[in-house]
Amino acid sequence: MTDAHSEDTSNPHDDQWLRNVRPDDWRNPEPPGRYNLVVIGAGSAGLITASVAAGIGARVALIERNRMGGDCLNTGCVPSKSLIHSTRRLARIRHTTALQMAKGSTEDVDFAGVMGRMREVRARISAEDSATRYRDELGVDVYFGNARFDGPDRVSVGDQSLRFSRAVIATGARPTLPPIPGLSDADPLTSENVFELQELPRRLGIVGAGPIGCELAQVFARLGSEVTLFDVADRILTREDSDAAEIVGRQLQSEGVELVLGCSIDRVQRIGSEKQLHLRRSGKDAGIQTIDHLLVGTGRAPNIADLGLESAGIEYDEQLGIRVDDYLRTTHSRVYAAGDVCMSWQFTHAADAAAKLVVRNALLFPSQKVSSLVMPWCIYTDPEVAQVGLNPLEAARQRIEIDTYHVPLEEVNRAVLDGEDRGFIRIHTKRGKDRILGATIVASHAGEMISEITLAMKSEIGLGKFVDVIHPYPTQADGIRRAAGMYARSRFTPRMAAIARRLLAWRR
Repeated sequence: MTDAHSEDTSNPHDDQWLRNVRPDDWRNPEPPGRYNLVVIGAGSAGLITASVAAGIGARVALIERNRMGGDCLNTGCVPSKSLIHSTRRLARIRHTTALQMAKGSTEDVDFAGVMGRMREVRARISAEDSATRYRDELGVDVYFGNARFDGPDRVSVGDQSLRFSRAVIATGARPTLPPIPGLSDADPLTSENVFELQELPRRLGIVGAGPIGCELAQVFARLGSEVTLFDVADRILTREDSDAAEIVGRQLQSEGVELVLGCSIDRVQRIGSEKQLHLRRSGKDAGIQTIDHLLVGTGRAPNIADLGLESAGIEYDEQLGIRVDDYLRTTHSRVYAAGDVCMSWQFTHAADAAAKLVVRNALLFPSQKVSSLVMPWCIYTDPEVAQVGLNPLEAARQRIEIDTYHVPLEEVNRAVLDGEDRGFIRIHTKRGKDRILGATIVASHAGEMISEITLAMKSEIGLGKFVDVIHPYPTQADGIRRAAGMYARSRFTPRMAAIARRLLAWRR
């Protein structure tokens, strides 16, 4: 009998995926001599580092102990966003039926079909990250095995020793379990194995109401699971604007997700196929919640074990990862790090940006700083929550005075037409100026919309310039222009209005 969340490698799409990311017949090359760059880890940061370095003519080795593609391809962005897409379509169908524009039942969900599409998409995208492509098209020497520093300029892989001029550690991070008694015995799911589920959980408990927890809570609720979302905090998405979190929370509840907040799990007890969560609130017993599967999405730890960092003089912290400076250089002057193993921004696009930065610094001139990056991010709930730069809480902490321009989506015609008017566009500028310091967008496609603000911040384009940017009508991004109009009106002082009235009166 197949376990409920064991990996099914008999699927032809999984076969294709695994052939790309970890070929069974792969033979490591013979080291040709000193490499310009040895990259440890073939996740998002490592892949981009290797491809960019090889593209400018460097001799590059790429070492991976597990699968090419890292979390994003195998257990993160790709599978999760495939499920999000499928369940968004399902939600739209149900909405259409509710409006009596279609007939028929929408309650029966083909869970196997949804997961099958995810596997098909993952297999298709995996060709981009395949070992064969990196070897044959990009000219990168790909090694599979455990990498370990043997000294200041050597890394071993099995019985082979690779010499390097520069090295980059891009080993990423992994999900961790909180220290809850009985949790490990309850066969918990994490982001590493939740996409291996073969059957839809009837009752799913999710620990952690951060981005992963909220995204998957909505996904499984839409697929038909009874979902309960637990967090010790009093609200979900604690890093985001409270208004944004409130909108997402209301949406989750409207779709049947039960929110159990401000509550800790004292212990987990497994009874047969069920799990009992013993809850506590304010130090007192808060009852028992019984579920069938438990998904943990609360924390991650850097992958730094067994790398031989001490022998290379590379300092690290068990929780924070490898210590780097603003140029991503470690305490070894010729070794750099990038991605989740050393950065607080744990996003695929952050790893991508860091990889390009680290190639310049390691192989050319150390001139690019992490602190110069303008980093947006997005939570792919429905509606999405996207942010870049400061929010009001962070501005207050840094004692930065701001002006805020807020446009509710119910005032944006396209959002109303689409039935997607839950949310807002909120842009923050330096007090009395049009310099954009940050923005939060809550909308169905906020992740697409935030890039317009990111570009403006990176290029130092003030909010006032958006008044003259023509947006197609009707679009939800037109709300950004509306925010700019609010800024422009704020600059039209009573004195300016009086002058304008006198001028117009003179011209009549």
